[in-house]
Amino acid sequence: MPVTRWPLSETGRRRAGLFADSLVGGQVTAVWSSDERKALDGGAIVAERLGVPHRIDPELGENDRSATGYIAPPEFWEVVAQFFGKPDESVRGWETARHAQVRIVTAMQRLARDEPTRGDIVVVAHGGVGELLMAHLQGVAIGRQDKPQHSGGGCWIEIDKASLGLLAGWTNVPD
Repeated sequence: MPVTRWPLSETGRRRAGLFADSLVGGQVTAVWSSDERKALDGGAIVAERLGVPHRIDPELGENDRSATGYIAPPEFWEVVAQFFGKPDESVRGWETARHAQVRIVTAMQRLARDEPTRGDIVVVAHGGVGELLMAHLQGVAIGRQDKPQHSGGGCWIEIDKASLGLLAGWTNVPD
């Protein structure tokens, strides 16, 4: 099965539900996700729990790794280190980190500008997406950004919708 079609794990589903619970009663008016299965699953959980629309933007997807498909750890983590360490080079045919970052930042700018509802939006995406976005928000070189500490996903950052400025760094969904 292609990586883009992998479903969210039970741990991921639980964390998405806990995250959604923490937002109940807030000002969230829409949820966005990529069109990849994990993000779709997580976005649907959050949107359903909050009773808000779930919108999809394929440009929020993880870096394109279709050239290799699945790579088992620990080799996968070695390739990821190369991806972040050499952002202008394609590692094993993967989309470059720089290209992915431009795509992701452009998508975030577009949805913040064009989202038809007022209030907060939630973007459910992927680890690489978050790290590339964080590098941009912190104004640091790709690979020098703060990284989430929660293993296996379940983290978020807070961004001001109007300025796309970083409000709060990585926060873990409490287990």
